[in-house]
Amino acid sequence: MTDLDLIADVFVAGGGPAAAWAALKAAEAGADVVVADKGYLGTSGATAAAGTGVWYVQPDAAAREEAMASREGLGGYLADRGWMARVLDQTYANMNELATLARYPFPVGEDGRQIRRGLQGPEYMRRMRLRVRRAGVRILDHSPVTELLVDGDGAVAGAAGHRRQHDQPYRVRAGAVVLATGGCAFLSKALGCDVNTGDGALYAAEVGAEMSGMEFSNAYAIAPEFTSVTKTAFYSFATFYHEDGTVLQGAGSHSRSVIARALLKERVFCRLDRADAGARAAMRLAQPNFFLTFDRLGVDPFTQLFPITLLAEGTVRGTGGVRVAGDDCSTSVPGLYAAGDAATREPICGGFTGGGSHNAAWAMSSGTWAGVGAARHARSLGGRAASRTVRGAGGAGLRPTGTSPADTHREIVAAVQAEVLPYDKNYLRHGDRLRPALAALDGVWAEARRSLRADGADAIRARSAAAMVAHARWMYNAALARTETRGMHKREDFPSQDPAQHHRLLTGGLDEVWTAPEAPAAVAVAS
Repeated sequence: MTDLDLIADVFVAGGGPAAAWAALKAAEAGADVVVADKGYLGTSGATAAAGTGVWYVQPDAAAREEAMASREGLGGYLADRGWMARVLDQTYANMNELATLARYPFPVGEDGRQIRRGLQGPEYMRRMRLRVRRAGVRILDHSPVTELLVDGDGAVAGAAGHRRQHDQPYRVRAGAVVLATGGCAFLSKALGCDVNTGDGALYAAEVGAEMSGMEFSNAYAIAPEFTSVTKTAFYSFATFYHEDGTVLQGAGSHSRSVIARALLKERVFCRLDRADAGARAAMRLAQPNFFLTFDRLGVDPFTQLFPITLLAEGTVRGTGGVRVAGDDCSTSVPGLYAAGDAATREPICGGFTGGGSHNAAWAMSSGTWAGVGAARHARSLGGRAASRTVRGAGGAGLRPTGTSPADTHREIVAAVQAEVLPYDKNYLRHGDRLRPALAALDGVWAEARRSLRADGADAIRARSAAAMVAHARWMYNAALARTETRGMHKREDFPSQDPAQHHRLLTGGLDEVWTAPEAPAAVAVAS
């Protein structure tokens, strides 16, 4: 079969809400759009697998002020009020659009008005896929991207990948590219996150973009041992127990470090015994998939103990990602835009997790801005986009520097997971544990760069393995550079917040990783 060669104004990589909004808004702006996803647009990723809250706040000055102020301290005062206000405005508009144009079935309150503070992922993404198709966007399902294309000046000029179901390589030359590929959860088995291996961040770094907030990447979510569902909010109703049945003092949904330390020595159990009848009914209505496995096993989580674990969610629920350099979510590389969890969420979350609500708001807002911005950039090129000479920018996993037999992608993934999944390395951070972990990861990268290579359908597995190594090295370089505790980044050897480090950290590079403070002007000042 011959290779598929397409031309478009805008190419979008990803299949979650940020990608769907980017493709939709680029098409509505008049662009010819192609979107490609590892899976099936609308069913892959973390959002499609569950429900999510949304940072939806009425345009009331007092309510908006409270919404912005509520998370600033948790995020170490690294968020930006200007970005917060823009996201609140855009989210309000997009959620109302879902109600009026997409006819999303929001629940209705006792006053007869719709409650628009949450979305059921499957229905949300089903409607988004329909809207994207109706807008004329060409969708390449099961077609993972393997690299970006650049022109002679280094501007991003499209992407290449492989169509799994057709066993066919493809190339899309485009005026602009939006990376909405999600964060990186290191194949931890968190629900919906197997597609989230940090590929977009690797591709961005290969063309010269930088990351921001990568130290804020040690998000771990509570989950029952027997399922991958991570709905940590429900555990605010829980009591946690040692293996011997005594209460684990200090443990809670917001005190997971206590749970992590206990799990290093023993199993930990839980019971949602603080939920009254009303809360129980509301929980089942809001997140029915949370209870599926319990019901099948005959376990009542409100009255019976069940074992729990912590699953790494990395930069999916963390805030680090590709740095956005402009209000339209453009990066520092011409023609490249980032949205959703692929981009840093520091502008609205600082150094603390966006959870579901803020991340959902960021996905639809940044997707909207990136789509419109990418369409504008493509339009500014006139007819030059299709005529540019392009080349692939991919390195590790595609174009090794050596010729010796390679470790397989499975060996690379296992080596990365050994350094980033253990609680005592990534969650309970200490320089004495971070430094040897980083040294090991540097060795894994050197070997992957020298010898990791795959073709066809296996190329994405090799590229995802390389992306996880790169992600982990940026994380630990930034974690070692921030010698304080701020936001979710907690150093046991530096337990206090340092006013002199009230800045964001930029990180980049592949063979040689660098870390540097961002200019203070970009960071909001604590009140």
